[in-house]
Amino acid sequence: MRKPKIVVIGSSNTDMILKLSHIPGPGETVLGGEFSIAQGGKGANQAVASARAGGDVVFISCVGDDQFGKKAIEKLGDEGIETSYIKVIRDVASGIAMINVAESGENSISVAPGANSYLLPADIQVAEDVVKMADVILIQLEIPVETVLKAVKIARKFNVPVILNPAPACALSDELLSNIDIITPNENEAAVIAGMEPVSSSIPDLAVCLCKKVSGTVIITLGKDGAYYCQNDVGRQIDGYKVNVVDTTAAGDTFNGYLAVSLASGNRLEDAIRIANKAASLSVMRLGAQPSIPYLDEVVEKSTIGRNYDTDLGKIK
Repeated sequence: MRKPKIVVIGSSNTDMILKLSHIPGPGETVLGGEFSIAQGGKGANQAVASARAGGDVVFISCVGDDQFGKKAIEKLGDEGIETSYIKVIRDVASGIAMINVAESGENSISVAPGANSYLLPADIQVAEDVVKMADVILIQLEIPVETVLKAVKIARKFNVPVILNPAPACALSDELLSNIDIITPNENEAAVIAGMEPVSSSIPDLAVCLCKKVSGTVIITLGKDGAYYCQNDVGRQIDGYKVNVVDTTAAGDTFNGYLAVSLASGNRLEDAIRIANKAASLSVMRLGAQPSIPYLDEVVEKSTIGRNYDTDLGKIK
């Protein structure tokens, strides 16, 4: 049976990861422990998650002509991802992320976007034939916003559903939001886009506010508490899983990749969210971004893999 075709448009970074007892405060130096390097970037992470979820994935991105860019393309190809639409820029560094991971599993991330800033609207125009054949477009905000807008306009032209993971959060135009079918912020990102205070705004209020801005569905991810979705001003929370957290890096990316493939496979929204919740919960039990993303047979029963796959929704042990 044909795999769902997912086109992911976004960033590619190399992650420098340092495990610490706690995240340093301003002016504080903390001696670290284990250091590692892994492939990352929200776009690349979501492309890998989509591929491991069973999607036929094309990744549109930009890297530098350096060892990090070459390694990123190689690793993506190893995942079966189509990389011919990754632009390579000479004399520009590939994107880099410095990630501190605390013993609690929480992290702080600093990013030098490098070549990611060179993914331009013209690059999306070149890829129009790929975009129009997709079952779902998945995109984030680690690339120029004007490139994101170009992508969603092309998708709208050909009636291709768009999932926007609005991270890192920034103010977004009504023009862009009105062309989004599903938006997947976390609580803080939802507040930024809605122009509301997260500490004084309830999740349902944030979701309803965003529902008035997008053309379709709002899904607010809530970490261990799962996710809250809103359609037509009516919302419901889908519970998450309680697990031993090692590193939360790429949990949201895992959620989005699995969500995209599950929806493109014909699953109902609530079932797709449950599958995405489980995949994200498995990812936080491991260190790193792409190394932590689970494969489909870890998330669903092997006998049910295929179109309209479902999952064992019991608690992760």
